[in-house]
Amino acid sequence: MSSSAVDPPAHPRRWAALAVLSLTLVAVTLDNSVLNTALPSLAHALKASTSDLQWITDAYTLVFASALILAGTLGARLGSRTALLGGLAVFGGGSAIAAMSGSPGQLIAWRAVMGLGAAFVMPATLAIIVRIFPAHERPKAFGAWSAAAGIGVLVGPVTGGALLEHFAWSSAFWINVPLVAFAIAAVLALVPPVPAVRGGRLDLLGALLSTAAVAALVDAVIQAPARGWADTVTLGEFGLALVLVAAFVWWQRRSAAPLVRLDLFANRTFAVAALSLAVVFFVLFGTLFELSQYLQLVHGYSPLVAGLGAMPFAVAMATTSATSPLISRRLGTRGTLALGLFLATAGLLVLAATGVHTEFWQVAIGTGIIGLGMGMMMAPASLQISGSVPARFASMASALNSVIRELGGVLGIAVLGTVVSSAYRSSVGTDLGPAGIDLPTAHGFAATLPAAQAQHVITVADQAFTDAMSRGSLIAAGLALVMALTVLLVRPRLTVVEVPAVRRPELQTA
Repeated sequence: MSSSAVDPPAHPRRWAALAVLSLTLVAVTLDNSVLNTALPSLAHALKASTSDLQWITDAYTLVFASALILAGTLGARLGSRTALLGGLAVFGGGSAIAAMSGSPGQLIAWRAVMGLGAAFVMPATLAIIVRIFPAHERPKAFGAWSAAAGIGVLVGPVTGGALLEHFAWSSAFWINVPLVAFAIAAVLALVPPVPAVRGGRLDLLGALLSTAAVAALVDAVIQAPARGWADTVTLGEFGLALVLVAAFVWWQRRSAAPLVRLDLFANRTFAVAALSLAVVFFVLFGTLFELSQYLQLVHGYSPLVAGLGAMPFAVAMATTSATSPLISRRLGTRGTLALGLFLATAGLLVLAATGVHTEFWQVAIGTGIIGLGMGMMMAPASLQISGSVPARFASMASALNSVIRELGGVLGIAVLGTVVSSAYRSSVGTDLGPAGIDLPTAHGFAATLPAAQAQHVITVADQAFTDAMSRGSLIAAGLALVMALTVLLVRPRLTVVEVPAVRRPELQTA
């Protein structure tokens, strides 16, 4: 296929549009980073358990990840700008109603609605970038887009901490409303319409199978510590997830208009870049989920100070995201991905050495190193994925890019959260009563006891949680190291390639 088929002409408003698209990314990523800071306040105000907190976080990412591919397909047919505007409206409306929740169940439900809106936002932003930027400018555009994610992570915890100093936990959701309103106005003014892609019928069965598979898998992992890993329901959900994945693959290979072009994953270049993104988001989301509780409960920091703890990560990530095109030109894409994963491994090992009395600056060094690695690899990996298909498949590739990241994140929270929770319960045992459930419950239980008994409970619980968090960080570091070595060993050398056209004529317009 000729380069003209995959290299659209440069749009005159592309750089202004990129700034607006980056703003929408900040608005979406801001929410999760604000929420991490608000988790302890949520646990107290809504009497939420650790499982509730995991679902408050995961409801968003679960729906987001599950709906992304279908949302990308619908967005391509509706027009990416239309999908972007609709997604922002749903995200902002869901955030406003979530702020008025009176129970963990209500908040989980509205977080799911927010995830549905965000599922239309993320692939639309990447698809628009691919359609309005020529190939030689895309590395810079993707670098700026990735840096915006770092800015969202940077602004979120500090904003959340400042809000929680003066307002209730609901302010973490109200802040999204003016941001979304401004983003919608900016999109209407500056982002050009992208022509809709016409194709065959929507693959609704594929969407249903993929959504159900992800839901079964994540619920099994989250609920396993309470139910037991060998419990009938847990094993049944794992088995159901495997069956649904197999059915999804079978259907995608049979369908005339598949939701996902599975032939992409036969390309080792595409597959390694995708797996690298999944791994780095797995370790990041899972680690930050526990770190927020460590800073606020073990160290007793205020939400604002705990939010500042994410700044080294976010500043480092934004810096290396913006400069990743230069690094990639010197090291190549494969070398850049491997170096980023090695840095993430080093940062996780620093966090694994964290103790109850570890100084704040030592934690900051660990998160900063992780940020350097993640920022370095996000843009080249995303460009590798989105640049592996013709322009008409940009929405599908962008959706895959987003679902890979978010599925990695939701599994990171579920798996590492489960590891930490299981290790905590095992360490505390049953001698401390309710304190053995989780760390927020332990601190709440201690507040009802006489001073001497309360101090004993807090000392035991804090030590158990810190040890458990260190174990989770070691597991995450091992996973990142294995992925770094895989990137170095897999051939061919990673370069931006175009997947050959599918031979079946009916897939040409899917």
